[in-house]
Amino acid sequence: MLSALRRAIIQQTRGFATNNIAVDGFTGAVGNTPLIYLKTLSEQTGSKIYGKAEFQNPGGSIKDRAAVGIVLDAEEKGRIKPGGTVVEGTAGNTGIGLAHVCRARGYKCVIFMPNTQSQEKIDLLSMLGAEVHPVPAVPYENPLNYNHQAKEYAEKLENAIWTDQFDNTANTYAHYISTGPEIWEQTKGDIDGFVCSTGTGGTLAGVGKYLKQKNPKTQIWLADPPGSVLYKYISSGGKLVERGGSSITEGIGQGRVTNNLGTFVNDLSGALHISDEKSISMVYQLLDSEGLYLGASSALNVVAAVELAQKLGKGSKVVTVLCDGAYRYQSRLFSKKWLESKGLGDAIPEYLRKYAVLD
Repeated sequence: MLSALRRAIIQQTRGFATNNIAVDGFTGAVGNTPLIYLKTLSEQTGSKIYGKAEFQNPGGSIKDRAAVGIVLDAEEKGRIKPGGTVVEGTAGNTGIGLAHVCRARGYKCVIFMPNTQSQEKIDLLSMLGAEVHPVPAVPYENPLNYNHQAKEYAEKLENAIWTDQFDNTANTYAHYISTGPEIWEQTKGDIDGFVCSTGTGGTLAGVGKYLKQKNPKTQIWLADPPGSVLYKYISSGGKLVERGGSSITEGIGQGRVTNNLGTFVNDLSGALHISDEKSISMVYQLLDSEGLYLGASSALNVVAAVELAQKLGKGSKVVTVLCDGAYRYQSRLFSKKWLESKGLGDAIPEYLRKYAVLD
């Protein structure tokens, strides 16, 4: 029997992209995003590579799904009442999704985030009415980590929840009952592999679990940026190393196995390490060849999809997620000065540098 949460998500999202029907507000517009065939990369690899257009969610990213799922779950369990406060520690997109959901459902939104995030994200959260607390970026083990500060803040308030996106498995469940089924339906079950990066682990675990249940032969891979420990953790058979280094990508990579990822990590087929050089080059390639204006985490996912397709062989069908657009990062990704400061100027092919129009 379907839970009230599952019924609510399905009723509010199913049919958005394919049927000419009205949906219920912001939450109803989340999901059923198109699956885009990436023609140029598919032709280059001899495979079929698809990207799920999560940037078309109403809040602009895949994190809208987690935001809706977590808030509806809290409502169903009676953890928050009308007029309450939603608190989260987030690198940006989950906070943006939550700010939208809070506006739509009458809650106050408070966000703690690392002060390393783009100014575009911080400004957008403020414009959406969220109370934003940028704090120093320190490891999860440090009590001043933005997640711990968010939890402590919520505990001091009446009628408030800390949404705990990293370890609240309502995040994974939202993808299990929406993103996974959508991909299965859009590919008509003809899919050899799925790959994406992970921050909370909700997308990878939820989609992976659903696709594996539909066809155990489907390969599910994790894509990891520099500075994250997950590639080595999976490749070594479960040895967790100390986190070091950093990446230009935002909101992905991890120093630990979250509860969300933990629900599926042992079922992963493998992991891929994707360099910042490959990611930034793909940002420009996708703009030039596909007309897609995407952020670095989306580009990383596409690089990983190409590499997985090459592993699986010609004729394979691989899906990834296009997390969000480049609008929230354009002051960095298309700035010649910023690219040079990160040592990435030469990573972009000469014929694509014309898109770096900002000084």
